[in-house]
Amino acid sequence: MLATSDQVLTAAQMRAAEQALIAGGTSVSELMQRAGQGAAEWIWRLSGGRSVTVLTGPGNNGGDGWVIAETLRQRGTDVAVVTAAEPATDAACEARSRYAGPVLDAAAERQGEVLVDCLFGTGLTRALGGDHLALLNRLAASHHKRVAIDLPSGIESDLGQPLGPGLPSFDLTLVLGAWKPAHFLMPAAALLGEVRLVPIGVQAVPGSARLVTQPRLSAPAIDAHKYTRGLLAVVAGAMPGASILAAKAAQGAGAGYVKLFAPQRTKVRADIVIETAPLAEALGDHRINALLIGPGLGRSGEALERLAVALSEQRPAVLDADALVLLGPRLLAEHGAPLILTPHDGELFALERAFDLDGSGGKAERALALARAAKAVVVAKGPDSVIAAPDGRLAYARRSSSWLSTAGTGDVLAGTVASRLACGEEAFAAACQGLWLHGEAARQAGAVFGAGQLADQVRSAYAACL
Repeated sequence: MLATSDQVLTAAQMRAAEQALIAGGTSVSELMQRAGQGAAEWIWRLSGGRSVTVLTGPGNNGGDGWVIAETLRQRGTDVAVVTAAEPATDAACEARSRYAGPVLDAAAERQGEVLVDCLFGTGLTRALGGDHLALLNRLAASHHKRVAIDLPSGIESDLGQPLGPGLPSFDLTLVLGAWKPAHFLMPAAALLGEVRLVPIGVQAVPGSARLVTQPRLSAPAIDAHKYTRGLLAVVAGAMPGASILAAKAAQGAGAGYVKLFAPQRTKVRADIVIETAPLAEALGDHRINALLIGPGLGRSGEALERLAVALSEQRPAVLDADALVLLGPRLLAEHGAPLILTPHDGELFALERAFDLDGSGGKAERALALARAAKAVVVAKGPDSVIAAPDGRLAYARRSSSWLSTAGTGDVLAGTVASRLACGEEAFAAACQGLWLHGEAARQAGAVFGAGQLADQVRSAYAACL
C-alpha cells in the first residue's frame, strides 16, 4: 500500500484531491490554515527568531502566505508582508483579514533573514510578468535565506520547467499536501534547495505516481544457498571492464551467484566466475534467474549477435549501455519475459527513434511512452531519474549525489537493478530498489569517488535496508 506521503501528484490530481477534502466537509480556509501553519513551523525554525518577509500574490498561494505571516507574528517573529497584489479569492481575503502585522507595498525596501515566496502557486501556466519577476529577485537578493511555498513562483508543476528565465534559487521548498513532479525533475529541481512535505490531510489518489523510497530487504533464509538467492548472468563483450564493474555491484545487491559470460578469458576478481563457452551454450543453464546485457558489450556485428542470442532466451533481463543503442523492435518481437531498460538521456533519444516515438512531453511522459512501446520497465536515469512501467506505473527518485556524474556509475546501477531482478523481484520493484540502493551507495561514498568505490558501497546500502 502506497503511503499518502509517498505519492506524487500532477496539478490536476492535486486540485481533485483538494476538492475531495472540500466535498468531505473541510473548507478552503481550513486547508489554508493547515498549510500555512505547517509551513510556518519550518520557517520559524529556519529564521531563528530573526526577521521574515512574506511575499504574497492574489491567489490561494498568497493566502497561505498571510497565514504563515500571522502564525509567525503570534510567535514573536519580526515579520512583514510585501504584497504584489491584493487577495482575489474568498479564502485569501479571510486569511488577510486575520493578519495583524505590517503590510508593505511592492515598492518598499525590505531586508531580512528569510524571504518566503508565496507569489504564485502550482496553477501558474505562464511566465512571471516583468514587475513580479523584478520584485521577486530584488527581495531574494536582500535576504540571507529563501523559502518557496509548494514551488518557486514561475515553475511549471508537471514538467519541472521554468516558465521563463531569470528565476532565483531557494534554500528550502515546503511542499503542501503532496509531492509534485517538479520537485524531482530538472531543471526545476536545481532551484529548490532542500524539500520538505507539509501534510494537509490529502488522501490516497488512485493511479498516482510514487516516490522511490527505501526498500525493506531481508537476510537470506536460514536454508538459503547460492542458487536460491538468485543467479545473475552478466553478458560481457568487447570491453569487459564495464561488465566486471556491474558484476561487482550486483554481488552487493543481494544476488547469491554472479557469473560473467565473456567471449574470452579475462582477469576478474576471484569471487566472480567467468564462463567462456559459446553464449547460446552458457545460457542453457536453467538455474539462471536473470540476465544483464550491455555494459562493455560494444556495437559491432558480434555484439548485436550476442544481444540477439541473449534476448532469445525467455529470462528476465536488464538492458543497459551498448545494448540500448543496438536495440530495436525486431529484437524484442519474441521476448516475453520481464525486461528493464536503463537509458541515460542520449540512449533514451536513440530508443525513441528506434521505436518510432516522437519524444514529446516531459521526461515522465517520454519514459511511459517507451515503456509501453517496448513492453519494458524503463529507468530514465540522470540527475533526475524516473521509472516507468508498461501498465502506467510511474516513480520519481529523490535527487542523488552530484558526485555520481563520473564514468561507470551507470554500470553500477545496471548491476544493482539486475541483482534485484535475479533475486526474484518484480521488474518495477527491482528497478525502484536498485535505484534507491544506487543513490544510498553514493551518499555513503561521500565526495570524489570512482565507479569501483561506488560499487563497493552497494553492500552497505543494502545493509541499511535490513
